[in-house]
Amino acid sequence: MSLTNKIAIVTGGAMGIGGAIARRLAADGAKVLVADILPDAAAENVARIEEAGGTASAHRVDISQPEQIRPMIERAVELWGGLHFLVNNAWGTEEPDGSAITLTESAFDRALVTSQKAVYLGAKYGVPHIQASGGGSIVNISSVHGQLVSPQSLAYEMTKAAIIAMSRQMAVDFGPLGVRVNCICPGHIVTERGAEHWESNPSLLRFFDQQYPLRHTGVPDDIASAVRFLCSGEARFITGHTLVVDGGLSIQLQENLVLDTARYYRDHPEIDLGD
Repeated sequence: MSLTNKIAIVTGGAMGIGGAIARRLAADGAKVLVADILPDAAAENVARIEEAGGTASAHRVDISQPEQIRPMIERAVELWGGLHFLVNNAWGTEEPDGSAITLTESAFDRALVTSQKAVYLGAKYGVPHIQASGGGSIVNISSVHGQLVSPQSLAYEMTKAAIIAMSRQMAVDFGPLGVRVNCICPGHIVTERGAEHWESNPSLLRFFDQQYPLRHTGVPDDIASAVRFLCSGEARFITGHTLVVDGGLSIQLQENLVLDTARYYRDHPEIDLGD
């Protein structure tokens, strides 16, 4: 599983899922470009990596600005002489999600840019360098929302579903070049920001836990471990795959899930469902 002397880029690599991915790849020996719109947070994660004996560098990038994608790729090559892994994790919107009626056109367009276009441009400029470095891997972070939908979430659901399809297409196109492309669909992952929210309502987090067959939600390291595997030589014959890392949430028959959670709520009146 060693990634010694490999070179990786992780977008949204400052904290949360991306932060854990950057730390895990670096812990296994990769040199990691921590690419994020938050330069101070990226620098903090780089410091954590270096304190643990790893190699990393922070790079500010706003993936909603397409012209910043190519310089991000070139920065890793400039620093370390090549590229082996690209993890497209960043996603963001500044406006509320909604239905086709309530979602604004600007929010729709931004969702397309920060997901599909950012992934497309990452591959466009990254694959030639990965090929020149002897091959490697692209891992695109989607979501269980790419396979199952929730109300009033058109922008998020469509972009996460598109990432799954793009990963399959890229796997076919780039396999002959020695580049594997896979996709990960996380379930509910409690990040640093999420933990702050749940601290104010721990009963609701326990309620969420009960909806999972494993009886707990995930943490960023769960996704980082999956990314590490897909980047490693252990996954040399895996491409075009959508790996669901959700504690079994999405395999359940919905009628049973609803009944089980209703029973749990009945037996635990202290649960605060919030707004």
